Amino acid sequence: MIYQKTLAQSVETSGIGLHTGVKVNLRLKPAPPNNGFIFVRTDLDNFEIPASLEYISHCSYATTLLRKGVVLSTVEHVLSALRGAGVDNCFIEIDNLEIPILDGSSEIFLELIDKAGTIEQEVARKFLQIKEKVEFEQADRKMTIEPSDKFEIDCLIEFSHPFINRQTFQFVLENDSFGREIASARTFGFTTEIEMLRKANLALGGSLDNAIVLTPEGMLNENPLRFQNEFVRHKILDIIGDLTLVGMPILGKITAEKSGHAVHASLMSRLLKTETAWEIVEVKG
Repeated sequence: MIYQKTLAQSVETSGIGLHTGVKVNLRLKPAPPNNGFIFVRTDLDNFEIPASLEYISHCSYATTLLRKGVVLSTVEHVLSALRGAGVDNCFIEIDNLEIPILDGSSEIFLELIDKAGTIEQEVARKFLQIKEKVEFEQADRKMTIEPSDKFEIDCLIEFSHPFINRQTFQFVLENDSFGREIASARTFGFTTEIEMLRKANLALGGSLDNAIVLTPEGMLNENPLRFQNEFVRHKILDIIGDLTLVGMPILGKITAEKSGHAVHASLMSRLLKTETAWEIVEVKG
């Protein structure tokens, strides 16, 4: 039997929010079995927001949760790290309305989890086993999920930029593959969008320390890309984080073409409403 895991001890870090620019402290804490991931706003009397699809408020440039008027933004990178590290249960304490962006990837969150260590809990891990193919399409954005005995993602992105053009990557979550292949891939944006984002009070904390900033012909960052195809790898990082909101690990294959946070949420919502398309299972180790 595969058992649930939580952190062996609490760990913390601090940084600024990518979109709000606010300073925020974050602490990851052990949690009991079947708890899942719960965000705790320590600045609001420890108000809890479970990491769940039902609390998605909007997802334009990041995934934002909302419960009883309390907002929490940019949750996908820390959730991706927790899922990628094989953690099932964790309290995520924060004292502001956005998760810190850190270096724009999940790498520092993963290092925190490694520093904390994990412990096995005496309750079997539950998986969402996909039984039927479900798809969601919106213009040229398309995403499907279909049966598989593992969690795998086949992703394609396309941007008319010399560093990106058309990139594809196939990823299987197993052993330490998340840390090797996905965790360090950074978020990215375009100089042509920055003024528009700032007028919308977004990307206020963005900098070359926490994002790849692309000019029409190249990039502003002096440090090189971490992978030649870092952009599609980051898209997979986002997919893993957003899909964590279903509440348990998935056994299924994702195929994503030009997807984004809203498409990820729409596919998961359609999946859960299609009750014949999945079942909750325990897996023998």
